[in-house]
Amino acid sequence: MTKGGMESVEVFTSEGKGRGLKAQKEFLPGDVIFAEPAYAAVVFDSLTHLICHTCFKRQERLHRCGQCKFAYYCDRTCQRAAWLNHKNECSAIKRHGKAPTENIRLAARIMWKIEREGSGLSEGCLVSIDDLQNHVDSFGEEEKKELSADVESFLEFWPPQSQQFGMQFISHIFGVINCNGFTLSDQRGLQAVGVGIFPNLCQANHDCWPNCTVIFNNGNHEAVRSMFHTQMRIELRALSKISPGDELTVAYVDFLNVSEERRKQLKKQYYFDCTCEHCKKQIKDDLMLAVKEGEGKPSAETVKEVIQFSKDTLEKINKARMEGLYHEVVKMCRECLKKQEPVLGDTNIYLLRILSIASEVLSYLQMFEEAAEYAKRMVDGYMKIYHPNNAQLGMAVMRAGVTHWHAGLIEAGHGLICKAYAILLITHGPSHPITKDLEVMRVQTEMELRMFQQNELMYYKMREAALKNQKIHVMPEPSNETSPGLFHKKE
Repeated sequence: MTKGGMESVEVFTSEGKGRGLKAQKEFLPGDVIFAEPAYAAVVFDSLTHLICHTCFKRQERLHRCGQCKFAYYCDRTCQRAAWLNHKNECSAIKRHGKAPTENIRLAARIMWKIEREGSGLSEGCLVSIDDLQNHVDSFGEEEKKELSADVESFLEFWPPQSQQFGMQFISHIFGVINCNGFTLSDQRGLQAVGVGIFPNLCQANHDCWPNCTVIFNNGNHEAVRSMFHTQMRIELRALSKISPGDELTVAYVDFLNVSEERRKQLKKQYYFDCTCEHCKKQIKDDLMLAVKEGEGKPSAETVKEVIQFSKDTLEKINKARMEGLYHEVVKMCRECLKKQEPVLGDTNIYLLRILSIASEVLSYLQMFEEAAEYAKRMVDGYMKIYHPNNAQLGMAVMRAGVTHWHAGLIEAGHGLICKAYAILLITHGPSHPITKDLEVMRVQTEMELRMFQQNELMYYKMREAALKNQKIHVMPEPSNETSPGLFHKKE
């Protein structure tokens, strides 16, 4: 079954998993298997005035819709592109007096699209909205309560002159949003800014060690009439060689967790038991729970104590980060590392989590040398755990490279930036803003490295002069979020 730009994949019934996607031809790492525009998408409630409602880019100055005073856009191009989807919403918001929550807005956008086009197969879709999984039958008491509240709010917002839908269908749409809503990120891919429904992507099953990755591409609206004009879309990209007939899989959750924890998370959020190879055989669990080997091997009791201490510290750290107490965070990280180092192995996830936070916060505080030392250890651990073409790994290596560069460790910095560039070329592609940024850094560090190799003393003198004359580039404030997950789950 193929349709509009989807010739390279087909939907099939996967044993024990329901529907899945299968490759129709061979793909190599970095190939785009398909690109899919959103069926419907909305910006998160907390960011509606900071993010463009069409392309989901974060912008300094946005134009506000003069009618509803709610939607914001980069420019007239984005505003015009949005009108078909915003027209009904605009008048409904004016009638209602205020904009409802993101879940209600997304459901309404889906319903208005169904009103315009019907609920059958739309252009380029392999499945219809009717046929998407809703898992309403698996909802617990709390989720059922939330669903009833959403349906009630939806009915208050939904205009009387629009097509009226039955309660069961409205519940189906909310169920679909609940388990298939895809996280949309800003142009740098670092912050989750919205949620969208992509029916074809919903067909890809999970694997903890997948052969594909999904990247959100904000599109290029500036090039209005040129060949470079592209709309906002997701891209399914190959991470390894895929043969015709292979199932296409993506990771719904981050791999950096032992198999039992990943399975719990998948069961809770997506209502299935993961039976992938890595979970069944608990592959890499030993690395993630590694303890120091050799003569002074710690006792099981000591290991248990240190892990409990790490969990407690991580909770305290999250609280301190929320309050912006970054020096406090650094202090807690150093204390925790002191306890962890004689006990936990280099790839232990509790050690890696603390190293990651410490390096990010120290970079923000411009204590680059200490940050670089922790970042290097974190990356060495990640390299042994993650798939070599993992987007999270690529981003972590990039952060470590930038930290080394700021610390004046030009050789290590350039090496890490090159490594990150090689990964992100596959996961994000050459035209993604992050990859383009990295390419600029790669050229810059290569030039500095040549200068360093020719005359070390001269290099440091020039660097010092440059730093005196310019404000040092401030690292972004550490975010409390881990990088955006694949599917958006209402908390």
